[in-house]
Amino acid sequence: MQPLEAAIFDLDGVIVDTAKFHYQAWRRLAEELGFAFSERENEQLKGVSRMESLELLLRAGGITDLTAEHKEDLASRKNEWYKEYLQTLTPADVLPGVADFVGQLRSQGIRTAIASASKNAPLILEKVSIRPLFDAVVDGNSVTRAKPDPEVFLQAARLLGADPAGCCVFEDAAAGVEGAVRAGMRVVGIGDSGLLARAHLIVTSFEQLEPVYLLSHIGIAGHAGGEASE
Repeated sequence: MQPLEAAIFDLDGVIVDTAKFHYQAWRRLAEELGFAFSERENEQLKGVSRMESLELLLRAGGITDLTAEHKEDLASRKNEWYKEYLQTLTPADVLPGVADFVGQLRSQGIRTAIASASKNAPLILEKVSIRPLFDAVVDGNSVTRAKPDPEVFLQAARLLGADPAGCCVFEDAAAGVEGAVRAGMRVVGIGDSGLLARAHLIVTSFEQLEPVYLLSHIGIAGHAGGEASE
């Protein structure tokens, strides 16, 4: 396996816990439309674009007769609520172990990037003060195809000057894991092993993962689906 050149991170749910804000905004929209939207249903929205998320939400509510213009309006309203919630973010909202882990990778010469479907990535990075930890940021403002399409990951690799085979992606969503696999990259899943079975390695948090462990294990062929021991 090719040595690790670059580490590419999803943002929502991997670097910062913004998933709760997404859910609050989508649930608020569903309530206005007259139906309940559960956290379990919200899991399907992880890692996909805003408009695709809206389509999934509308399907959950049995709503099929909206015009494209009305859908755009609903998605914009949800995003405005979401941005209001984001204003409460502080550096304390960076998930445990993230800053130390990324810093250790950088100290070993590994380039780093954000690859997110979110168009709010610049605002989030500014609010939590971690933009300097990443050499490049690719987000929903600079790609046209949502995960599981590999576009966002391949663009991050290009910006970092890295071969996809030398990249490792960190993802918490099945769509993101699938996109990274399609890009020809190694993948560490952060979260539920049942949902992230396509990942090459699965951990529950960055506190569980040391760069030395990553470098020695992620390149082992046939390791897909393995879990790191604490």
